[in-house]
Amino acid sequence: MRFLSLSTLLLSLVTLASSQDTSLAAVRRAFNTANIPADAAITFDPSILFELAFPQTSGPPVEVHAGIQLPRNATAGPPTFSVRDTVVSPRQSFVVAAVDLDAPTPQNPTSAQIRHFLGGDFHPRAAVTLRTQTLANATAAISEFRQPTPPAGSDPHRYVFLLFNQPRGFGRQTLVNSTTPIQNFNISQFASEIGLGNPIGGTFILVGPDPTA
Repeated sequence: MRFLSLSTLLLSLVTLASSQDTSLAAVRRAFNTANIPADAAITFDPSILFELAFPQTSGPPVEVHAGIQLPRNATAGPPTFSVRDTVVSPRQSFVVAAVDLDAPTPQNPTSAQIRHFLGGDFHPRAAVTLRTQTLANATAAISEFRQPTPPAGSDPHRYVFLLFNQPRGFGRQTLVNSTTPIQNFNISQFASEIGLGNPIGGTFILVGPDPTA
């Protein structure tokens, strides 16, 4: 079923406080409530808590939990990524993808998916805490991060960030490069053709237009 009214499906997900996820069950539930697995045609059964934070020009980073609504000016990014409550080998490689499922509007997503980020060769780096490892990419992103920019008059969009195990040969893929159109991307099809498998972690944010737009 196509995404329904944000007022009926997503208000329960919006919170004023920013904090990161601590429960895989809660992340899975938030994805299901927002119809993300159905609309992105993915199987979402996360095994790793995937964390996202947006640095700010002043003050601490804005930490994300699944379904938080953020003002657009808090999402300039690029965001930082980390994994929580798991020990990951420095030799492990990950792929991170981000898509907008609701472009140009949730009611008429004719341009979806918009690819907002795609990058590989993410590896664990220094631990932020005993429970968190940061991820950093050893090679340039395929698609650099694009700030959420929903058009004036639109309801908030779902911006979905997914973590995949990186298969061998990913760096040689030719389906997507820096000049490939970002609109009408299909993360499910891309994952299938490249051999990414199902996402092992994920989170998402809601972002509406600037109030002045």
